Amino acid sequence: MSANWGHNIELSLFGESHGQAIGIVIGNLPAGVRLDMDAIRWFMKRRAPGQNKMSTPRQEKDEVQIVSGLLDGVTTGAPLCAMIQNSDQHSRDYSELKVKMRPGHSDYPAYVKYHGYNDVRGGGHFSGRLTAPLVFAGSVARQILQEKGIVIGAHIKRIHNIEEPSFPVDVDDDLLKQLSSQLYPVLDQHIFSQMQNEIEEARMHQDSVGGMIECAIINVPAGIGNPFFDSIESHLSSLLFSIPAVKSVSFGSGEDITKMYGHEANDSYYYQNGQVKTKTNHNGGITGGISNGMPIIVNVGIKPTPSISQLQQTVNVETQTDTQIQVKGRHDPCIVPRAVVVVESMVALAILDMIR
Repeated sequence: MSANWGHNIELSLFGESHGQAIGIVIGNLPAGVRLDMDAIRWFMKRRAPGQNKMSTPRQEKDEVQIVSGLLDGVTTGAPLCAMIQNSDQHSRDYSELKVKMRPGHSDYPAYVKYHGYNDVRGGGHFSGRLTAPLVFAGSVARQILQEKGIVIGAHIKRIHNIEEPSFPVDVDDDLLKQLSSQLYPVLDQHIFSQMQNEIEEARMHQDSVGGMIECAIINVPAGIGNPFFDSIESHLSSLLFSIPAVKSVSFGSGEDITKMYGHEANDSYYYQNGQVKTKTNHNGGITGGISNGMPIIVNVGIKPTPSISQLQQTVNVETQTDTQIQVKGRHDPCIVPRAVVVVESMVALAILDMIR
């Protein structure tokens, strides 16, 4: 089981949902970066569970313990290792899952690949719990990018069938910083109340819903990236698809660009104060796999949480028979609100890796 990623920076992820701790090792970070721990704690809070009825009641403080690579609050250049203790596990809730495969989960393919030895408690290493150390790593990356003027922000674009507007073409750092200051960032608070109602309706029916997150990266200079195998799209996608429950990644206008004529899809260039801009941004700030100086816009589709309390059809791999399962435990009726900061963090890591 590989848990490593990166070209210019290196990530190594470790731990399981119900193990003693989870964590990450980040290699090839620059020395001399003073970390803003208050900002990091805020980003960790945005992802943390147990804050309202929209998330799992599991209580985890997600306090980060940095065990190497930091001295007097400044990076030393050595690998930065961070650990987060797990403290609120209900492992007994998962006793039958060694043989009964939860629909929509990794249980069955992991059972086959790892010959039944995989940790099923809370999803083990497949769990969204592992996104906590990724948010820490992404928070470090964001601070390094901010020194270069690059700002990242995202909003909840859709919950089930409730959707709010997309980013404007001229999205700026004030808007992105405002969104990053919200626990559940949206462009329209009125629409968010409808989203909350949609999540609560699913929860009351022992069900779940998914949605879409739209993320913007601004002030990336033109000329970053490569065609074909190391395009910005492929680099970002490789990390974004690593987030549990992500089922789609698209850029700019996404699938809607396939419904346009060429003259509509092409983003016309013009000069503004000596800088090249485009009048529209259907291509999401990327053409030919390379940044063109416009905001990079990425849309990330999140599937409904697979752990639901309804009775579902499945199989028992021990008896090799069809059976039923009713998933116990504590689960989010919708993981989209908590996933926004995870998407931002993965985007920060991917962009830093490309410009490091």
